[in-house]
Amino acid sequence: MLNDPLAAALTKVVNAERVGKREILIRPASSMIKKVLSIMNDHNYIGTYEEIPDGRGSVLKVNLLGNVNRCGVIKPRFSTKINQFEKWEKRYLPAHEFGIMVVSTPQGMMTHTQAKEKSIGGKLIAYCY
Repeated sequence: MLNDPLAAALTKVVNAERVGKREILIRPASSMIKKVLSIMNDHNYIGTYEEIPDGRGSVLKVNLLGNVNRCGVIKPRFSTKINQFEKWEKRYLPAHEFGIMVVSTPQGMMTHTQAKEKSIGGKLIAYCY
């Protein structure tokens, strides 16, 4: 049994990128994992992904592009306000305006730059660069 399926999925992505694989299978598939993958897809860190039902849940087949240097979850899931994003950027991202942090807000999951534009805070979920 997995304690943190999102952390396992992002670790699988990083490990597969390092050895040069072009696609991976992620199990189990949850809505949070799908949303994080779709945000990474929107920012061209990974390619497309598809959900494949296998009778006991589902599996996500992810196409990799080779654009991920590092990604992972942020634990504990820190709550942040609009004026605190810069502090977390310095901690989790290597440079200013380089990479993304995924934030869960009352308006749904989005990147930290989108949350800044909308002037809303939330909980930090993951980072990728």
